[in-house]
Amino acid sequence: MPSIYITDIESAINFWREKSPSPDGVTLAKEIHNLAEIYALMVYHHSLEVDTRMLSDAGMQAWMAWYDSTPDTPCIAICSTSQGDEICKGCGRTFDEVQLWTEMDAVSKRQTWRRITIDAQAWRFNRYAERAIE
Repeated sequence: MPSIYITDIESAINFWREKSPSPDGVTLAKEIHNLAEIYALMVYHHSLEVDTRMLSDAGMQAWMAWYDSTPDTPCIAICSTSQGDEICKGCGRTFDEVQLWTEMDAVSKRQTWRRITIDAQAWRFNRYAERAIE
C-alpha cells in the first residue's frame, strides 16, 4: 500500500506555512489544518509513514500541491544504468526506476527520493552535488 513519510508531511506543512502564514498567529490555513490532522495522529502513534488512504481528499490535495513544488527527478544527467549498472551512480535509482519514472505516481517517486537520500551514495549527494542544486 502506498504511504507517505512523516518528513514529507512536515515539509508540506512548512510549505503551506510559508505560502499562507497565519494572520493572527493562531488561525491555520485550511491546507495546514488538513495536513496537521494526519500529522498529529502520526506523532501520537509514533508512525513514520501513513497509508495514503488515511489522508482526507483535502489533505492529499495539500500534499500534492507541495509535491508539485519539488524537483521532479533526481537525475543529474550522469546515467550509469545506460552502461549496464543496476543502480545509477549519478542519481541512485535502480534501472527499473529510471526506465519507469514517468509512469510512477507521486507517492512512489517520493519513496524513491527518500531511499536515495537516506542512502546518500549517489554522485548527486557528493561528487557532483552542484548539479543537483535546484
